[in-house]
Amino acid sequence: MGLPFTGRLGLAAGLDKNGDYIDALAALPFDFIEVGTVTPKPQPGNPKPRLFRLPHDEALINRMGFNNNGLDYLIKNLKKIQYKGILGINIGKNADTPQDRAIEDYLIGFQSVAPYASYITLNISSPNTKGLRDFQHGDLLKKLITALKQEQAHFFNQQKKYVPLVVKISPDLTAEALASMAAILLEQKVDGIIATNTTIDHSNVSDLNAADEEGGVSGKPLRNRSTEVIKQLSALVQKQIPIIGCGGIFSINDANEKLAAGASLIQVYSGLVYQGPALIRQLSSMK
Repeated sequence: MGLPFTGRLGLAAGLDKNGDYIDALAALPFDFIEVGTVTPKPQPGNPKPRLFRLPHDEALINRMGFNNNGLDYLIKNLKKIQYKGILGINIGKNADTPQDRAIEDYLIGFQSVAPYASYITLNISSPNTKGLRDFQHGDLLKKLITALKQEQAHFFNQQKKYVPLVVKISPDLTAEALASMAAILLEQKVDGIIATNTTIDHSNVSDLNAADEEGGVSGKPLRNRSTEVIKQLSALVQKQIPIIGCGGIFSINDANEKLAAGASLIQVYSGLVYQGPALIRQLSSMK
């Protein structure tokens, strides 16, 4: 993506939605940090309870719904941070924005955070905002990416700063849908792909008390599916677009699986929740 990564290990979006803890997280140490998902307007997210811990499975189920304090709050925080490393900013649409105006939300997000971002991620794969995953397919995807690539070029022409555009994808795509998506991302020259977001497939969850809770599963039950998507995607994009592997990374072996499948970088979230900073120290030794 044209960025000077010092290592492979990043923090996935979702842990620090509002950029409140960037300097503290940088001390863990991560090689890069991704904040968000942020939406143009503040929104409370879905009703609580909306986050469930499944200790036996070392998994989480969440239906947060992009709860965040909005772009203005995030930018206020970004102006104060000391962190000088690679910072990804993950953007989404407000829940009450109609589908036919969703692209406007992503454009507002890009315009607002581009001055502060090393790269910008389009979150079109969360299962917890109604209709969001529709933007992974066909004309909706093509229109969204076209509009954002135009905005990327416009920002570069004005500010002489190229901000890579990354797309975060679902693990629940069929092989056919993944191939169709990859063709569009290649055609549009997207700069990176994060594989993957959480899954709505609860079949690998053994904790029956929480398995019926609606929401996306992350953690160990996601690991194999995420790796499989990376493998399929890698074959489709043929190293023309770098892949960031995310989903069920709890050890160096898990991380190496993602890299062997075709990822260039990795991100963690649930592994950090269950294992704490020791996992980050362990994984940061990978170069």
